[in-house]
Amino acid sequence: MAGGAITVLNSVVTSSLVSSFLSASSYRGNLITPINLVRTLAFTALLKNTRRHQTFNNRNRSFSCESSAATDISSTSSTSLSNNGYPIYSRLLPCPSHNGPPRVEHLVVSEGGSVLEYICQALSLPSLFVADLIHFGAVFYALVCPDPPPNATPEQIKVYKEVTNPSVLRTRASIKGKTIREAQKTFRITRIDEFVEAGTYLRVHVHPKRFPRCYEIDWRSRIIAVTDSYVVLDKPAGTSVGGTTDNIEESCVTFASRALGLDAPLRTTHQIDNCTEGCVVLSRTKEYCSVFHGKIREKKVKKLYLALAADPVSIGVITHYMRPINIAPRLVSEDFVKGWYLCRLEVLECKKVPWPDALTEKKYSIEDCGWPGKDFAYECKIDLLTGRTHQVCILFPSIVKGELEQGRGFLTHALSPLFIYR
Repeated sequence: MAGGAITVLNSVVTSSLVSSFLSASSYRGNLITPINLVRTLAFTALLKNTRRHQTFNNRNRSFSCESSAATDISSTSSTSLSNNGYPIYSRLLPCPSHNGPPRVEHLVVSEGGSVLEYICQALSLPSLFVADLIHFGAVFYALVCPDPPPNATPEQIKVYKEVTNPSVLRTRASIKGKTIREAQKTFRITRIDEFVEAGTYLRVHVHPKRFPRCYEIDWRSRIIAVTDSYVVLDKPAGTSVGGTTDNIEESCVTFASRALGLDAPLRTTHQIDNCTEGCVVLSRTKEYCSVFHGKIREKKVKKLYLALAADPVSIGVITHYMRPINIAPRLVSEDFVKGWYLCRLEVLECKKVPWPDALTEKKYSIEDCGWPGKDFAYECKIDLLTGRTHQVCILFPSIVKGELEQGRGFLTHALSPLFIYR
């Protein structure tokens, strides 16, 4: 990258419309996890409203795990449930190996005090567990409660109106000089002793997304280059570059920083999918983040992808239009649709390679999708001309399912499976 040279980032594409959903269990089954926990959790939507606190529970809310992560964070047996039907919580570590339903709690503080103590009392959670959640970045606050969703209950609407009444807000010195919209912005809680005043909104991700692969990787061996300004990492599949909304601990940034013994954590400069393997550039300074972003704007950074398709793909530029809604499934059209995103990529090469043998298919849980022939596959080198999320595999409906092998690898995406060759 010195001297304005073009940086080539080799990444492995993940995501496809071969299938709308894939259970992450087949992927995790091939991982050597630090603890083998199996739990089935049943959760129901609750609305708690006591004299000490008001709780907004997210009804009918769901999200998909886009990695081989687990969101069941209890370390007790599946038969250990509390009186309210939730598991008996202890600590977030060791990292579990199986997925569980999400649990996101929305609270409005009715009595000021320590955020740790308040959450423990409001949600009946042990203090060490809540401290872990704060350390993972799974707790957020806003000075004023955000607008309730359309499916909010009458009781939730009532509480919202009470705490956002203009006569109540005028008494709060913390929001003076701020607009309501500014006061409704959410920020991450970073300290267990942080004070929260009455009327503060809290969002607690009780079951953050988990990334067990972080604990299996020799991170020092994945470091490609180290300079005073940046670090180049060969990102493993099944990991997040900079973390998720509810988990900034189990990320490439955190584990690479520790592997190098750095005093200051690395910073992200760009992203690739959780289930993508390949090179990422991590900045050591805030200044280099700006430098790298400038290189991207000036077209001095180039990402090349290798994908294995079941059918041959024509060389040249492929253009589609994607619906601008960030939910699965991603809808695309070959014809122009007003307001939809333009997606363009160029297939630089497409060469025939042997199909994985039966032993490889079994070892890496490659699913039989009913492909007409399994003698050969086609390795495609792809240059992204636009950087839309999941655009590569959406434009390659014939990509094969599979899982990761180190180096020249097979990879699966937790939502949209495909077979990847590196």
